[in-house]
Amino acid sequence: MDGGRMDNKSEIINRLRRSFQSGITISEEFRREQLSNLRSMIQENEEKILEALNKDLCKPKFEAILAEVDLVINELSYAIDNLQSWMQPEYVSKTLATSFDDCFVRREPLGVVLIIGTWNYPLLLLITPMVGAIAAAGQRERHWSIHKWPSTSLDLNPIEHLWKALTYNNMRNCVVIKPSEVSAAVDLLIAELIPKYLSQDCYAVVSGGEDDSKALLQNRFDHILYTGSQDVARSILQAASVHLTPVTLELGGKCPCLIYGTVAIEIAARRLVWAKFFNAGQSCVAPDYVLCSKETRDALFPALCATLKEFYGKDPQASPDLCRIVSQRHWVRLTELLKKTNGTIIVGGESDPKEKYIAPTVVDVAEDDILMKKEIFGPILPIVTVESLEKAIDFVNNKEKPLALYVFSNESSVVDTVMKKTSSGGFCSNDGMIHMTLPGLPFGGVGSSGWGSYHGRWGFETFSHRRGCMLRGWGLEKLNGLRYPPYGDTRLSWLRWSATTKMCLLM
Repeated sequence: MDGGRMDNKSEIINRLRRSFQSGITISEEFRREQLSNLRSMIQENEEKILEALNKDLCKPKFEAILAEVDLVINELSYAIDNLQSWMQPEYVSKTLATSFDDCFVRREPLGVVLIIGTWNYPLLLLITPMVGAIAAAGQRERHWSIHKWPSTSLDLNPIEHLWKALTYNNMRNCVVIKPSEVSAAVDLLIAELIPKYLSQDCYAVVSGGEDDSKALLQNRFDHILYTGSQDVARSILQAASVHLTPVTLELGGKCPCLIYGTVAIEIAARRLVWAKFFNAGQSCVAPDYVLCSKETRDALFPALCATLKEFYGKDPQASPDLCRIVSQRHWVRLTELLKKTNGTIIVGGESDPKEKYIAPTVVDVAEDDILMKKEIFGPILPIVTVESLEKAIDFVNNKEKPLALYVFSNESSVVDTVMKKTSSGGFCSNDGMIHMTLPGLPFGGVGSSGWGSYHGRWGFETFSHRRGCMLRGWGLEKLNGLRYPPYGDTRLSWLRWSATTKMCLLM
């Protein structure tokens, strides 16, 4: 490994850590300014972003704006609008023994954090978690009133207490972001733009390939967020374990779509095709496969064929609205899957290595087909026939927990049954992927599909330490004195009573 590269990355991280420890940021205004600057960066460079996304993935302008530019801007606006409320301390209920104390949870920044992005949504999946990391910092405290200590107590200087109560935490997270080298054009653009818009004392971009990522991970961070594959996640966990660094993982998985009960087939087909073939199926929350009855399958196949023709025309390769596979390696993997499947291709299956093109493909498969072994992450949709809803639920539950799970049905009992009897990172009925566009909902996996979550308040929480705080005065010393030696049964009884008597005081 290149020692120079390692030294360079260590220097960047040490610079940010010195900045974090110095507490140079003393106000909410700084974070609000950085979030606003980040929003300006996206808005002022939209055309450059679209060009880079098109170069990397041939992303249609419509999809790029919808899923990358606008989602990031919405996330930034949501954080800016809600930052002050997120900063408020969370007051908790108290016992009689703590009734004169301030008892609350305050959110504090973790330190220097690392965000490792991925290539399928190279802007969205890098900048969105960064929003939470920037927002997470010292929070406002309620002014601690002088009258909280009885005048008969052995009080310290009340001005000293008031000064401490009015002081804000000076710290904020410093962030290192590592774009994916697979989406090279976006990587270069982010590395160019971030230093122009954000404080270089607090935020840095590290570009490069696998060796650069390994060198980066040899350094100590206070939190790591990674989006990508399970194999890479394992190596990140190993590196993080050396420093006992907490990790948030967004890993995907085989996201199922169950279609049972009465269904509006034409609408279901349109929503399913959109969710599956958006970004050429290269979405971690795209429906990976469909489970349905034989009757539903027979009605669904012609509806899917008609919808694909409506969306992408007779020749999808000529459509300006269909993305391409990101690299030759990924294209080869997907075409090999199509060669090895024992299923029947209902529509699609065509490919072109020069354009890294694979047609939107629907395949009728058995439960044990090769397409059902691992996450597909491409424009191939297997349909599996499972006659009953109960057997479909068992089929899902016998696999690893997915990042998202979908159910299409007009019957609320079907939706409720699937929601209650399965587990997944996210859940959505009668549509696909839409749930992840709402900043108020947490986005994250469970089990093998990931740990932790972000988006909106959830990103703020991910990059914050929830610190339990109790601020005590000198009053009620007789009650507090019950805990001092010499011990006795009477003292113990009174102490147990005072410690368990709840006071409904959220002050």
